[in-house]
Formats: sequence, C-alpha cells, structure tokens
Amino acid sequence: MTVMTAEQIEHFLDEVFPQRMGKIESVGEMCATMRLTVGYEHLRPGPRVSGPTMMGFADVALYVAILAQIGPEAMAVTSDLNCHFLRAASGEHDIIAHARLIKLGRRLAVGEVQIFSASDDTKPVAHITASYALPDSPTGQPPR
Repeated sequence: MTVMTAEQIEHFLDEVFPQRMGKIESVGEMCATMRLTVGYEHLRPGPRVSGPTMMGFADVALYVAILAQIGPEAMAVTSDLNCHFLRAASGEHDIIAHARLIKLGRRLAVGEVQIFSASDDTKPVAHITASYALPDSPTGQPPR
C-alpha cells in the first residue's frame, strides 16, 4: 500500500527538489511511472536524448517510487546507480520511466528503471539499477 499519492509527492518535491525532471504519471505498490517532455537542454547531437538526462530522470523516478512507499523523506539519497544505454532515444518524443523497487528495507532501497521513448513503448532505450540509502526512522521500524 502506498502512503503518498502522485499529487502529494509532486507537492513535496516542489518544496525540496524543485529542479527535478519530469512529471509523475502514477505511483503504485513498489513502483512509479514518470514522463519527461524532452527539451533542447536534454539533447545531444543527433538530436538524441543525452545520457545524463536519462540517468537523472531514472534517479528521480526511483526516488518517487520510494517516496510513495515511505512518505516524505528528503534525505533518502542515491548510493549507487548503474546505467545501460540500449539504443538511441529520439529527441523528438517524450521519454517515459517505469521504476520498480526490488527491495525496500530499513536502511536500503534497491530498484530498477526502464526508460522508453513515447514513440515506442515496447523497446527500452535504457535500463538502470540503483540503490538508495534511507535515513534511520525514529521508531527503528522499516519506513512503511
């Protein structure tokens, strides 16, 4: 069961992380989906969506999936991120991130993100795995 809605997370992020990329489309049990409207600042020659854009976007999507499960926690921070670029993402279309948590413990969250071009939602353009360090909860219990 989620503890925050997409709208609540958007409001929280407006306060603590206003420079983030993308908009939340949905959150669910251990998952989140986001969309990024690709702009000039996200492009490399080609025009293709840049690698740093996709990695940053994936990082935000996983953070959103975590927030949906644990609630508003500004200090849940990325501790590791690994990205595999699978094919070029055209700069002419939005990109969509599907984040899924694999493990959510007291101190560590691990997840994966697949990024797709909105023009083709059958073949991912990138696959990202990442972990987040979670702060101690006041009760010592898992943040659920």
